[in-house]
Amino acid sequence: MRRALTLFVSLAVAGGAAAAIPAVATAQGRAVIPLSHPRWATPQAKVADTTPSSKLDFRVYLSMRDQAGAEAAAQAVSDPAGQTYHQYLSPDQVRDRFAANDATVASVRDWLAGSGFSIGDVPSNRAYVEATGTADQVEKAFSVDLAKYKIDGQVLRASDRELSVPAALASDVLGVVGVDQAAQLLKPDHTDGTPNDVPPGPGFHNAPPCSSFYGQKTDTTDPAYGGKVLPYAPCGYTPGQLRSAYGIDSARADGSGTTVAIVDAFASPTLYADASEYARRNDPGHPLKQSQFAEKVFPANPELEPPDQCDAAGWYGEQTLDVEAVHAMAPGARILYVGGSDCQDSSLDEALNWVVAGHTADIVSNSYSDAGEDIPAAEVRVWNQIAIQAALEGIGVYFSSGDNGDEAARLGTPAVDFPSSDPWVTAVGGTSLAIGKDGKRLFETGWETGKSTLTNGAYVPGSPGAYTSGSGGGTSVLFDQPFYQRGIVPDALSTVNQNGNHKGRVLPDISAVGDPNTGFLIGQTQTFPDGVHYDQYRIGGTSLSSPILAGIVAVSDSLTRFHHGFLNPLAYQIASRTPAITDVRHVDGAVTRVDYANSVDATNGLITSVRTFDYPNLTIHTTGGYDNVTGLGTPNGVGFLLSP
Repeated sequence: MRRALTLFVSLAVAGGAAAAIPAVATAQGRAVIPLSHPRWATPQAKVADTTPSSKLDFRVYLSMRDQAGAEAAAQAVSDPAGQTYHQYLSPDQVRDRFAANDATVASVRDWLAGSGFSIGDVPSNRAYVEATGTADQVEKAFSVDLAKYKIDGQVLRASDRELSVPAALASDVLGVVGVDQAAQLLKPDHTDGTPNDVPPGPGFHNAPPCSSFYGQKTDTTDPAYGGKVLPYAPCGYTPGQLRSAYGIDSARADGSGTTVAIVDAFASPTLYADASEYARRNDPGHPLKQSQFAEKVFPANPELEPPDQCDAAGWYGEQTLDVEAVHAMAPGARILYVGGSDCQDSSLDEALNWVVAGHTADIVSNSYSDAGEDIPAAEVRVWNQIAIQAALEGIGVYFSSGDNGDEAARLGTPAVDFPSSDPWVTAVGGTSLAIGKDGKRLFETGWETGKSTLTNGAYVPGSPGAYTSGSGGGTSVLFDQPFYQRGIVPDALSTVNQNGNHKGRVLPDISAVGDPNTGFLIGQTQTFPDGVHYDQYRIGGTSLSSPILAGIVAVSDSLTRFHHGFLNPLAYQIASRTPAITDVRHVDGAVTRVDYANSVDATNGLITSVRTFDYPNLTIHTTGGYDNVTGLGTPNGVGFLLSP
């Protein structure tokens, strides 16, 4: 079982970002890249050596020339108190001031070529040098042995020790992505290992009865739960209901002029067709036009090992949810889907860097994460550097905070998920949302679900049930408390998992609907017993929360006629002094949910369960003020949309 990464060298600095740690010279004229070896790659977990002739595609990321200066500039353009607030830099300005210079790129490229690698892409922001070669070449170039290790039910490639490079390159190399497969742990929580080349995922239908709005139908046939007669779960909220509940429909803005990028792995072959059909059926006044939608999908390298542990169909569902949710909230925004080529060697970093390097979007929604923070720290620094550049350019980067609460059930100890723990991104948590007949919010509380199944006339277990899932939150062990959380996040939260009075980064930052029991109706092509076709079903998770918030901010961009960029500094300020963000508090409630036993029809019977809201028995809790389930709270209509 994986646990949160225990660092031997601190990543944190006072500003709350992962510092660039220089490589450490050795007696053999080489320099070790600190914390570039996954902690889970132990001799006990090894199952096989890597075939020497197998092909690897990897990226050597290059250190910024002045990371401290880049962080200071990113804060200045993002902080309402800064003198250069909203005076964003262009990609060319970021490159010229902070990126590795041409000489550094040439040095790293020459070393890789001299080691026998084929040299690939160097992006316009000079973030990395891409190379392809054999496992044997990688072992010799980085002075490691590669092997396969069993981790969390998967078998992943990793080195047996820290990577090293020639001492002359010690200050140039930030980290290497692709030599190990640790980044494959970044995935939607509902996915698991199946082949890459697969048909659409297995079908799912909501079973009746369910409600078209919260409280429409009441369960009067089953036993009372805790002495209460409960409403049936909504069938799935529609775009109009969510726009109404979050006050978007009165804004006289629709996201026009803003581009929202969605980063995932692969690309569903029916992505646009499904999203277009969904809008036609459920939001006919706001069609998804072909001119509003574009794709950039990185081609897979056919020479690499097949991605035999990746759930492509699971990613297809993720992409469909993301696109339909963004369009639901911001029907005038342009949507750019960016798909990584695979998840075996994980090109998600490459996809995100592509968006940032060319400023091809104003907002980026990412609905994937690791369970905890056990990605090698050298790779954490890579992601952090990309996020800093995004902030410099005025690009808002949003990450789901995770769907497993405090992660204690999976990891054995409380932990937050990466990359949402990075202080230069906005971590989006989830809520349980009740929308009434008139489209208004009846209540909203923290999403942490307990489940009790009706068995032989009684609910087992009793209230509050067994924990199933919920909004990720807690305190990072990688990152210091960032500047925007000071004086707002309670010390009782920021000192968790820290030594002494040291304060860490707490998440989430802000939230939106995520509970699948009060979730969103989506439409997707799926595989049913009678064939492959489009159908609709209810879904949730912080994979919903992130694109919902991205869409809301796109509308705000459209209404205020400027791009908000990195949202956190503004969000923490307005939450502390204005009603623009609604504080989310505990609500003691529940719904009855009915499911098909076989997921598609009543052939194998029905399963009836109660799903309770805001499950109390975790180490994170929904409270008044900032809390580690919902963060600051949820957007509050036009007050939020008009925030400067």
